[in-house]
Amino acid sequence: MTATRKPLFDRLAALGIETVTHEHPPVFTVEEARRHCAQLPGGHCKSLLLRNKKRALWLVVALDDTRIDLKALTRTLSAGRLSFASPELLAEALGVIPGAVTPFALINDREQRVTVVLDRAMLDRDPLNYHPLENDATTAIAPADLLRFIEACGHRPLVLDLDRPA
Repeated sequence: MTATRKPLFDRLAALGIETVTHEHPPVFTVEEARRHCAQLPGGHCKSLLLRNKKRALWLVVALDDTRIDLKALTRTLSAGRLSFASPELLAEALGVIPGAVTPFALINDREQRVTVVLDRAMLDRDPLNYHPLENDATTAIAPADLLRFIEACGHRPLVLDLDRPA
């Protein structure tokens, strides 16, 4: 069963992680999110679910203004050619829709199919802002708590410098 916002918040609370959530109209792009969330403190982030031809998956999470060079990332990860996951694969793997991709969706990756890639520069911001499984809200979390949540979901994230050439 796919977790929704309430089970996510229950899991965060069970881990002793405090968050603050702000409601806003649904947003599907970084530009739309900026219009509704620019006043929120901290790092504003984007999350991309990428796949290769063998259907291996990577969740790449960075600040919203980070330039992500897919060719360079492909070389760094030795992944083969990377492309964006389809909406169907996104729903199957993480239980979210396009526009709602978030590291919080790792709660739905019970089989640990997804490799998590975090941008090092992002982890210097506090708090970090992500959608709580739905794109009509933004949840702020401390970087250390984000890492704790990811590890509690059974993942060991790769921390890379995404805005620099490999």
